[in-house]
Amino acid sequence: MSAKRLPVAITHPDRVLFPEEGYTKRDVALFYDRVFPRLKPWVEDRLLSLERCPEGLAGECFFQKQAPAGLPPGTPTKSIRHEKGVTRYVVGGKRETQLALANLGCIAVHVWGSRASAPRKPDWICFDLDPGAGGFPDAIRAALWIRKALDGLELESYPKTSGGKGLHVFVPIRLGPDADEVLAFARSVGGALAEGHPEELTVEPRIAKRLDRLYLDAARNGFAQTVVTPYSLRVRPGAPVSTPLAWTEVKGSLDPAKFTLGNFERRLEKSDPWAGFWKRRHALPRVT
Repeated sequence: MSAKRLPVAITHPDRVLFPEEGYTKRDVALFYDRVFPRLKPWVEDRLLSLERCPEGLAGECFFQKQAPAGLPPGTPTKSIRHEKGVTRYVVGGKRETQLALANLGCIAVHVWGSRASAPRKPDWICFDLDPGAGGFPDAIRAALWIRKALDGLELESYPKTSGGKGLHVFVPIRLGPDADEVLAFARSVGGALAEGHPEELTVEPRIAKRLDRLYLDAARNGFAQTVVTPYSLRVRPGAPVSTPLAWTEVKGSLDPAKFTLGNFERRLEKSDPWAGFWKRRHALPRVT
């Protein structure tokens, strides 16, 4: 990423956050500044959960839901009451907010599937494909099965790398159904697929009982659950980026490790494969 003056001051800019690659806090801030036009639709008016590594991957990393101290005055926040109390979340959508989070060592950004303005009304469905011993090839195969199932329901779907070992498949939906309804639908689709491919897929949440099968995780759709955003860095060696894909890219030659902080400029020069996402919202089908 080229040098430039950022709208938010970055303290300790030379602090190394990714020790194997030497990427610094300033590198992370410059990445988010450069990618923000693509990232903005996925964080705007959304409650954020922060994955922070203030001293880098070599230090302590932790998740934080409560808005941290040290944010600029006027940073948008929203308080949500949960069973165990009230949490005041950061609300995304402003470049300055994103860069201020990067300054606090927030490497990865996780978001709710709903907007802060309607916390119980998701506007997407997320299928999280977590492969077992078969690794990424299993995620590719499962994603194509999910796409076929969703096509049969006349639901347009969008794949992305998780930034880890798996894939995510999103479906844009119209506002209306409660998070519990969206979760039930995702579980229904996942359960049907697991029944059809019992040797390869499972919806079993307990790792010991998955028997190396790919886990179809629908839990990302529950109320207050989160998923890493498109265009977010991940807290992993190599500084991978969770990258939106065209379905034509979901094939055996796909290597998720090739999308990183160090080379993402080239990806941004290409058209956005998710550009039409919000124009293709669907009504949520009934669970049968």
